[in-house]
Amino acid sequence: MTSPSYPPKPRPGDRVAVVSPSAGLPALFPHVYELGLRRLREEFGLEPVEYPTTRVLGADPRDRARDLTAAFADPTITAVLATVGGDDLITVTPHLDDAVLRANPKPYFGYSDNTNVLNHLYRLGIVSYHGGSVLVHLGRPGSPHPLTFDSLRAALFTSGWYDLTPAPQWGDRPNDWHDPAALADEPEMLPGEGWRWQGPATVVQGRTWGGNLEILHWLLAADRVPAAGELAGSVLMVETSEELPPATEVFRILRNMGERGLLAGFPAVLVGRVKAWDFERPHSPEERRAWADAQREAVSRALATYAPDAVVVFDVDLGHTDPQLIVPYGGEIRVDAVERRISVRY
Repeated sequence: MTSPSYPPKPRPGDRVAVVSPSAGLPALFPHVYELGLRRLREEFGLEPVEYPTTRVLGADPRDRARDLTAAFADPTITAVLATVGGDDLITVTPHLDDAVLRANPKPYFGYSDNTNVLNHLYRLGIVSYHGGSVLVHLGRPGSPHPLTFDSLRAALFTSGWYDLTPAPQWGDRPNDWHDPAALADEPEMLPGEGWRWQGPATVVQGRTWGGNLEILHWLLAADRVPAAGELAGSVLMVETSEELPPATEVFRILRNMGERGLLAGFPAVLVGRVKAWDFERPHSPEERRAWADAQREAVSRALATYAPDAVVVFDVDLGHTDPQLIVPYGGEIRVDAVERRISVRY
């Protein structure tokens, strides 16, 4: 497989598709969704274009695939943004028209369950973008997070190298979308402690692959991931969701990837900051710290066995915590363990 190619970028004033290939949560939280659309227009100068299933909860996977294919086919659409994640996008990607996607490559933005689409585009040879949910990030309560918006703006409109920045403050306790009044309040934020580096002092440059760890496990079960040889030399990025998989499960997923021969081929691994709070599990500050420590230990234990020479960077803001930095999926990345810098090429 040849390296994925970067699609053309949108410009301010362009029309961009807003789709719900996973959960149609705009139907449940229109106030959050409308805030995201407004910021897309006002902050980025882009005109959102909706599709028949964008605001539909539980739409047929074939209909969602039809909308996503239509977004790529439309010559007036210059980028595609997912509204949010979910848990069944694995049933949508088989219905995509790959010939249309290959013939009309466009920047696609999404994360979490959208790992299915990111991986699908990777296998078609198209660079996409991990991150940038319309509801979660564009519709963030209070004000937009400056690190998220700076990263998203660069990913949308530029094509050069961009240095990722450790967040001075971060959060994993979002406001309740069920309460429209909560949109006025800034989310809880905690002091940042920078990235945690592990492994040799060297510089790794390659292409990225990975995404949400739970979704990657499903893709492995469905045999929809590239072969180990195709991924060798790439930089793995992984993060966990609001379902808060326990450390034991995180270790087992990575162990399975190791047994498949995947982990040994990654010279560097970026691990997203651990999300340790959810409405169904409102952990105390002490429990959150313990949860994150246990997950980092699980990752370290798996990599010590299957990728002992890899550069590992923990607490990178690329997952289900706030802020979120956009990472090109299949695009170029440089992990400099000497200067302790991470740069991506958008």
